[in-house]
Parts: sequence; structure tokens; C-alpha cells
Amino acid sequence: MEKEPMTLAGYNKVTAELDFLKKTERPETVIALDEARQLGDLKENAEYHSAKEKLKLIDIQIAELNAVISKAVIIDPTTLPHDRVSFGSTIDLVDVDTDEEFTYTIVGGVESSAEKGMISFNSPLAKQLMGKEAGDELNATLPGGAKTFEILKVYYKEISL
Repeated sequence: MEKEPMTLAGYNKVTAELDFLKKTERPETVIALDEARQLGDLKENAEYHSAKEKLKLIDIQIAELNAVISKAVIIDPTTLPHDRVSFGSTIDLVDVDTDEEFTYTIVGGVESSAEKGMISFNSPLAKQLMGKEAGDELNATLPGGAKTFEILKVYYKEISL
């Protein structure tokens, strides 16, 4: 089984979501399913079929979250050096061609969020950034094409999900 690094914040988020599904969402859906079942004819009972489908999706989510937790390896980025890009590093980059600046933080897959600038350690850009330091130029091969970046700064910033 391949281990999946994540921060403690990411682990806590996943376990909280799992806890919510198990203790709140699933029991409420089971009650809704039972209530719908009591309405009679199950063949044409939309509430019953809806609750049954919802329960199925919740069970899938629970299984997926359990799998994530079983593979989790919690890494404390504060214990890692950030003079070079590593897990948990925040990187300020500039696109050499457009002068557009970007800031990314390298996190675990379940923590990644493009909107928040959190990229998975497994992403093409993160893989190519690993080990680089401020001042390095990077010719990155990305899904959208090749880009050249200059690394302006590598540092640690507290990760908030």
C-alpha cells in the first residue's frame, strides 16, 4: 500500500469529514430511508429511491475516506528545512515570459486546492519544484505546455485548510 503524506491539518479535516458522515449524515439518511419505506409502494416511491441512492453515495464516501486515512503519513512541515522546496514549502514564482507571479504551497493530495494555491506533491509542477531554491530557473513541462519560472522565494507559511 502506497503511503500518502499529509499535514496534521489535512488529516484532521479528513477525519472530521469521516466523523460527520458516520455520526450525522448516514444516520439521518437511514432514518429518511425508513420513513420513505413506510410510505408504501417502493416501485414508485421517489423519496425511497432518493434516500437509498444518497445512502449508497455516503457509504462510498466513507470507504474512500477510510482508505485515505489508512494510507496517511502525517508530516509536520515545520520540522523540514525550507531553504529548498520540500513538502509544506510555499513558493513564490514568476513566469519569465509574462512576469505573472504565482504562490503555491506543496501539500498532500487530499489537501490540494487550486483556488487556495495548494498543489499536491504529486502534481507535475510540484514534482519539478522539489529540491529547487530561490533564484533557480525552472523549465516546467506542464499539462498546458512548457513554461519557464524563476523561483523568487521558498519559505514555510502555516497551512490553513
